[in-house]
Amino acid sequence: MEINNDLATVQMLGLKLPTDPRWVNLAEMDLVDILTDHAYCEQKAATSCISLIQSYPEKIEMVKALAPIVTEEWGHFRLVLAELEKRNLPLGRQRKDEYVNALLGFQKKGGSREDRLVERLLICALIEARSCERFRLLSLYINDDHLKEFYHKFMVAEAGHYVLFIELAKKYGEEDQVKARWKEYLAFEADLMKDLELRGDRMH
Repeated sequence: MEINNDLATVQMLGLKLPTDPRWVNLAEMDLVDILTDHAYCEQKAATSCISLIQSYPEKIEMVKALAPIVTEEWGHFRLVLAELEKRNLPLGRQRKDEYVNALLGFQKKGGSREDRLVERLLICALIEARSCERFRLLSLYINDDHLKEFYHKFMVAEAGHYVLFIELAKKYGEEDQVKARWKEYLAFEADLMKDLELRGDRMH
């Protein structure tokens, strides 16, 4: 693998730890599992944006920015379903997402509505950043030319979403505090990645 390029991508996204290069090999051993998990990740991304809109309808710029993301993420869900169908693979059952649950557990409780909004936006940004990094690995190293192109498109989309969520967090929070909290999230996520079992049936 192009380790230097992989590290550069991680640094560009702000991530502190690159994915173990063995992950792609594990993921392609049973495509039904990784595609199933990917499908549910897209579904949850859409519902997270819907939840933000429902919780903060007064944040007009955020609502306008996230409304098309809902459509895009649901479209991604349908694309993954179509990929499963094309390969005669079933959509499996949704599994517990230890990665996302750990990030949610790291949220600061209490504070103002704006404080809680920033926390949610930073978590969304971090999930998108890690997804972007992993989609890039699949786009480069999976032994399936169609899936390489398939995941390149997802990588580009996730990069844009990551930037959007960071920008929204800075808009609704005090920029220096947002930057400081983002560093805390990145450090926590790096430790989390070290502790989580390396599994090919999980997108995170």
